[in-house]
Amino acid sequence: MPWLVSEAGKRGGRQKWQTRLFPAKILAKPNIRNIIGRCSEMFAGKKVVVVMPAYNAAQTLRQTYDEVMEQGVVDRVIVVDDASRDDTVAIAQALPNVRVHRHPQNRGYGGNQKSCYRLALEEGADIVIMVHPDYQYTPKLLPAMVSLIGNDLYPCVLGSRILGGHSLAGGMPIWKYIANRFLTAAENILLGAKLSEYHTGYRAFHRKLLEELPLDENSDDFVFDNQMLAQIFWYGHQIAEVSCPTKYFPEASSINFRRSMTYGIGCMATGLTFRLAKWGLIRPRLFPQLKK
Repeated sequence: MPWLVSEAGKRGGRQKWQTRLFPAKILAKPNIRNIIGRCSEMFAGKKVVVVMPAYNAAQTLRQTYDEVMEQGVVDRVIVVDDASRDDTVAIAQALPNVRVHRHPQNRGYGGNQKSCYRLALEEGADIVIMVHPDYQYTPKLLPAMVSLIGNDLYPCVLGSRILGGHSLAGGMPIWKYIANRFLTAAENILLGAKLSEYHTGYRAFHRKLLEELPLDENSDDFVFDNQMLAQIFWYGHQIAEVSCPTKYFPEASSINFRRSMTYGIGCMATGLTFRLAKWGLIRPRLFPQLKK
């Protein structure tokens, strides 16, 4: 199983962990001690890891990281750099309590996420939250999302830009909003669900859910996100949503119209594949036969 981790990946003693990551000279600095103090507080005995799939995120990475750590619920941050051409890796390596992994070649958004979740499980994470380092999604929602999973209410939580009705006011382009509503309506029908949107990049997962899903079967492109949500429904799990303010600005990452069209076709193909598999007409690797 690609998502199982060894004993070495499980969490150990807190004091040993801090000493191994931070030498005594660094720990002596008051500001570092404060950060680590917050990092070592697990939520309800569960280890919380934030993963950041990064590509040319040098301008916004530090700001995103600072706000993540200010929430006081995160034990560890993992930055997976997808062969950026800027200083993303150098900035990430200078941040406390951050594990940095760099792809020598660009593997795509989906390929980046596969590394994110694998590394988070290796770190012994109980709750994994994906936060884009471009600061498009506010980390201030982390406590709410962690609480929903940490209290065993839901195995997956999404930060929805549509709930609340302020996505356009927040700067979402009108063509993206229309495409979002059309694809979401179609997918709700095909998947038999009632999500407000399928296209947010702000997501939180329980460890057991990540271990169950056949993520290696998914695309390495942007449609990975969509396939993952469809797989969650395939395995009979529920998905919660919280309203997330929308922020669009020049530094925020976004795919162009041509790639958005490819993504939209991929979303529809995922929904149709799901429905045909539900009817027993096909047996795709994306949606394997469930044990009764």
